[in-house]
Amino acid sequence: MKTERGIMAILFVTAALMWSCGSPETPDENLLAELTIAEIHTYYREGQYSVRQITEGYLARIEKYNGRINALTTINRDALREADRLDREYRKTKVLRPLHGIPVIVKDNINTSGMPTTAGSLALKNYIPSEDAFIIRRLKEAGAIVIAKSNMAEWAFSPMHTESSTAGTTCNPYNTDYVPAGSSGGTAAAIAAGLGVIGLGTDTGNSIRGPASHCALVGFRSTQGLVSRSAIVPLYLRNDVVGPICRTVEDATRVLEVIAGYDADDPITSHSEGLIPDSYISFLKEDGLRGVRIGVLRILSENRPDSVVKELFENALKDMELMGATIVDPFEVEDFQSLRQNQWCADFRKDVEWFLSEYVKRDTMKTIDDIIRVGTRSEFAASRLKQSAGSSGRYGDTETECLDIYHDARSIAFREAIERAMDSLRIDVIVYPTWNNRPATIEKFSEQYRGDNNQVIAPHTGQPAFTVPMGFLMGNLPAGIQFLGRMYDEGRLISIAYAYEQATGHRKPPPREE
Repeated sequence: MKTERGIMAILFVTAALMWSCGSPETPDENLLAELTIAEIHTYYREGQYSVRQITEGYLARIEKYNGRINALTTINRDALREADRLDREYRKTKVLRPLHGIPVIVKDNINTSGMPTTAGSLALKNYIPSEDAFIIRRLKEAGAIVIAKSNMAEWAFSPMHTESSTAGTTCNPYNTDYVPAGSSGGTAAAIAAGLGVIGLGTDTGNSIRGPASHCALVGFRSTQGLVSRSAIVPLYLRNDVVGPICRTVEDATRVLEVIAGYDADDPITSHSEGLIPDSYISFLKEDGLRGVRIGVLRILSENRPDSVVKELFENALKDMELMGATIVDPFEVEDFQSLRQNQWCADFRKDVEWFLSEYVKRDTMKTIDDIIRVGTRSEFAASRLKQSAGSSGRYGDTETECLDIYHDARSIAFREAIERAMDSLRIDVIVYPTWNNRPATIEKFSEQYRGDNNQVIAPHTGQPAFTVPMGFLMGNLPAGIQFLGRMYDEGRLISIAYAYEQATGHRKPPPREE
């Protein structure tokens, strides 16, 4: 790991020179660590700090702290130029765009013009797209600055840990002996450590919510079809969702408001038309739990939980009841165990080869076999590539055709069963721990991988699921609580998650490096 960090230090030298002569008025690094979008915009309006000063401050934090956690792969060399442009615009217009001058960390499988998009692999090590993905265009149009790309589990294969051939292994900033989960662990670790303000991850089964939970963050997996996935390296496109990983529900909501919407290059987003409210921000209500009926999904929460996670979860239920919610416990879904089976489809070959053809466009990089020929430094990724090369169709069920979640028979049956149970008991949201067990150590991640509840429902039914900090375990390790709702009911989830977050205040920054 020391060798990997040394390589990363060399990669950052050139970018570091860009801000080494920064303004003496750059904000104090401790102030930057937990700043929100609204707080930064207040500084801009009051003239206390410029976009350049804020951007310089986060670049300085990256230079100082990234080596400890190895969260980032590439720094945007144009970040300060973008900051200066946004400062000139604000001086002229006196208008702040929704994310004006907000530094964003982007997972390294999302096409970002002029910056490598590698998916953590040697096969795409030199792939630099000339155009932004749809959601990156949306963020930039809103005024955000892509400050860096983040490390990820290679090809997004691992929910357990974040290890790539391009950057090595990312550590959990709360305890560097432990994983930040995967595959968006680089984004989560960076945002938790205050290396940026907002982050983007992708979630095939766990990869937004798991890292967010492991790093005391908020993670939104929205309804599949609400946010575009075009120009993003896929794992299994039928399950993939991209979304915010942030320190607060409000910041995640502000990101969702910008990136949600129809994209002609991702036809599944046509399902969202007419279902997006005028404003997600309007759902940020401190009394959002009052009168809400919450179903406790014990079939997940009681699946061999860590005793401290169980205690935190029971305390969370009591807290929500005190905030005016009605707790329906237990909440049961007919045939849940049978409906959850045989939901996964082995689409990696088809999906990644489509991405190579559509975006990479290299004669020498067209197939999984080309990827395998180039090789990998990760034993875990090597085993998954070999498995994926020989797999197709639905795991455990060759009869049911693999389709998207709006047309797949097994997905529809699972979703309808959950929604019928919710309707019969007038349930607004379902809750369970995001993970039932503590984060694993980096050295024994595969042996200690237990309690991942993220894989069970949302990636297969398409329903939205948000995780919020629930407290801490021994060893200063975070835990999260998950709220799952009906299709396109993000507004209700935002209200509930925000109310819980504001009343409990479980988020705290990781320990400072001495």
